[in-house]
Amino acid sequence: MAERRAVAGQDAVAAVIEDWARERPELDTAPLEVLARLHRSFLRYNTRLTSSIEQHGLSVAGFDVLTALRRSGRPYRLTAGQLAESGLVSSAGVTLRIDRLEKDGLIVRERDPDDRRIVYSRLTDAGLAKVDEVFVEHLDDDRRMLGGLSPSECRRLAGLLRKLEHSILASDEDAS
Repeated sequence: MAERRAVAGQDAVAAVIEDWARERPELDTAPLEVLARLHRSFLRYNTRLTSSIEQHGLSVAGFDVLTALRRSGRPYRLTAGQLAESGLVSSAGVTLRIDRLEKDGLIVRERDPDDRRIVYSRLTDAGLAKVDEVFVEHLDDDRRMLGGLSPSECRRLAGLLRKLEHSILASDEDAS
């Protein structure tokens, strides 16, 4: 039933909440107002991001590695551990992503001259050009997706999402 209303143009989350209110009126479904919408927005955003990045022959995870290297500043190099700490790349997947990006000529591995145990991944000129091109397009796409919000609304939403992230982290700690 919720799906039928959503197709007809009604807000899908509102339809789900309405259905729960009918079926289980004693439940407080208020969290769905936020989290279901956030989830649906994320799924749409992720689909668009993945499609956009893949048009450039990259995976989202590979793009995350390239952007972490680019943000690090000259000489655009980090260790696998530093890439994992950047927060966007899982430590489990760093080596696979580095291997792929190296194969594609976008990064090279370099040993530290003072400590040969340390291996850096560094952007090549082609990698630098690729990340600069793709990141500009990524920001343009992000701006289009936020086009229905005013700058003030974007700032408020960013602050609320920051607060939500802290709330979720705190709930994880409380559950431990």
